[in-house]
Amino acid sequence: MSSAKNLLSSAMTAIRDRQRGHRAARAAHKSLVRELAPYTSPGDLNDLDAILARYSYTETAEIRRILAGRR
Repeated sequence: MSSAKNLLSSAMTAIRDRQRGHRAARAAHKSLVRELAPYTSPGDLNDLDAILARYSYTETAEIRRILAGRR
Protein backbone atom coordinates (compact mmCIF):
# COMPACT_ATOMS: atom_id res chain seq x y z
CA MET A 1 0.00 0.00 0.00
CA SER A 2 2.81 2.45 0.81
CA SER A 3 4.29 1.82 -2.63
CA ALA A 4 1.05 3.00 -4.24
CA LYS A 5 0.99 6.02 -1.93
CA ASN A 6 4.56 6.91 -2.86
CA LEU A 7 3.76 6.58 -6.55
CA LEU A 8 0.72 8.84 -6.18
CA SER A 9 2.71 11.32 -4.14
CA SER A 10 5.44 11.39 -6.78
CA ALA A 11 2.87 11.92 -9.53
CA MET A 12 1.24 14.77 -7.63
CA THR A 13 4.61 16.38 -6.99
CA ALA A 14 5.44 16.19 -10.70
CA ILE A 15 2.11 17.77 -11.63
CA ARG A 16 2.58 20.59 -9.13
CA ASP A 17 6.12 21.22 -10.36
CA ARG A 18 4.90 21.38 -13.95
CA GLN A 19 2.12 23.81 -12.97
CA ARG A 20 4.63 26.02 -11.16
CA GLY A 21 6.79 26.03 -14.26
CA HIS A 22 3.85 27.01 -16.48
CA ARG A 23 2.85 29.79 -14.09
CA ALA A 24 6.40 31.11 -13.97
CA ALA A 25 6.67 31.06 -17.77
CA ARG A 26 3.34 32.88 -18.11
CA ALA A 27 4.40 35.50 -15.57
CA ALA A 28 7.71 36.02 -17.35
CA HIS A 29 5.93 36.41 -20.70
CA LYS A 30 3.48 38.96 -19.28
CA SER A 31 6.38 40.88 -17.76
CA LEU A 32 8.19 40.91 -21.11
CA VAL A 33 5.06 42.16 -22.88
CA ARG A 34 4.77 44.98 -20.32
CA GLU A 35 8.44 45.89 -20.73
CA LEU A 36 8.09 46.07 -24.51
CA ALA A 37 4.78 47.98 -24.44
CA PRO A 38 6.31 51.48 -24.68
CA TYR A 39 8.10 50.63 -27.94
CA THR A 40 5.42 51.31 -30.50
CA SER A 41 6.75 53.73 -33.10
CA PRO A 42 8.31 52.43 -36.31
CA GLY A 43 11.64 53.93 -35.22
CA ASP A 44 11.49 52.13 -31.88
CA LEU A 45 10.65 48.84 -33.55
CA ASN A 46 13.45 49.26 -36.08
CA ASP A 47 15.91 49.96 -33.27
CA LEU A 48 14.78 46.83 -31.45
CA ASP A 49 15.12 44.82 -34.68
CA ALA A 50 18.69 46.05 -35.04
CA ILE A 51 19.47 45.03 -31.47
CA LEU A 52 17.84 41.62 -31.90
CA ALA A 53 19.80 41.01 -35.09
CA ARG A 54 22.95 40.73 -32.96
CA TYR A 55 21.59 37.63 -31.22
CA SER A 56 20.45 34.23 -32.41
CA TYR A 57 16.82 33.66 -33.31
CA THR A 58 16.60 31.06 -30.55
CA GLU A 59 17.57 33.63 -27.92
CA THR A 60 15.19 36.30 -29.22
CA ALA A 61 12.23 34.29 -30.59
CA GLU A 62 9.78 35.32 -27.88
CA ILE A 63 10.63 39.01 -28.22
CA ARG A 64 10.36 38.78 -32.01
CA ARG A 65 6.91 37.15 -31.75
CA ILE A 66 5.68 39.88 -29.41
CA LEU A 67 6.95 42.62 -31.69
CA ALA A 68 5.57 40.93 -34.81
CA GLY A 69 2.12 41.05 -33.24
CA ARG A 70 2.35 44.85 -33.17
CA ARG A 71 3.08 45.34 -36.84
